[in-house]
Amino acid sequence: MLKIGNFEFTSRLLLGTGKYPDFDTQKKAVEVSETDILTFTVRRMNIFEPSQPNFLEKLDLEKYTLLPNTAGAKTAEEAVRFAKLAKASGLCDMVKVEVIGCQKTLLPDPVETLKATEELLKEGFTVLPYTSDDVLLARRLEELGAHAIMPGASPIGSGQGIINPLNLSFIIEQSNVPVIVDAGIGSPADAAIAMELGADGVLLNTAVSAAKDPVKMAEAMKLAIEAGRLGFEAGRIPKKRYATASSPVEGLSIG
Repeated sequence: MLKIGNFEFTSRLLLGTGKYPDFDTQKKAVEVSETDILTFTVRRMNIFEPSQPNFLEKLDLEKYTLLPNTAGAKTAEEAVRFAKLAKASGLCDMVKVEVIGCQKTLLPDPVETLKATEELLKEGFTVLPYTSDDVLLARRLEELGAHAIMPGASPIGSGQGIINPLNLSFIIEQSNVPVIVDAGIGSPADAAIAMELGADGVLLNTAVSAAKDPVKMAEAMKLAIEAGRLGFEAGRIPKKRYATASSPVEGLSIG
């Protein structure tokens, strides 16, 4: 089970709901992924403008835990306001804190992320901050009381996969709360590697929604995350410089 605060989930795949070619494809991809958690940008919800279409309209939201995120926020104040709007609208008090500090790279602002996390924790939210792969920043966020840490594998939507596995492994090693790899995943191989490193889950969107076949990719990601987790739990063999015979030779006569 994946435990985040007081929540428990069977799936370790957190799936975004944006950028699908159409609502039917979105629905099929979500269903085949068998995710328990759907994430979405609060600013896209029609709580801001009731005349806008509801991009979750074809999903049976009773089956999922909704994880609103504060994407679009540039300051801690904006992030807190978005989170409070989501909660007041009857969504979920679990929130992904996302405060972007650079519009070119879409990397998070560490100072504003810390501020927003601290404020939302005081307000009683279950807080999952999106951060870079900064090891010390991840520690500071956990020390504040964050319920999970969400380091990016690489820039949002880039599909570059895990560009700094060493830092990611350090974050996983030091953390006493779930580590969910977020942003930059491009293929099932990337997701499997994240899980083999010991991550507790993977959040992705573009890797599925922008794939040639989003439904097949959603299933592939589900299987990759399951395989990666099993591989981590099984414990891989150590890497060696030289070959080792796979068949035992002790006790055999060689002549």
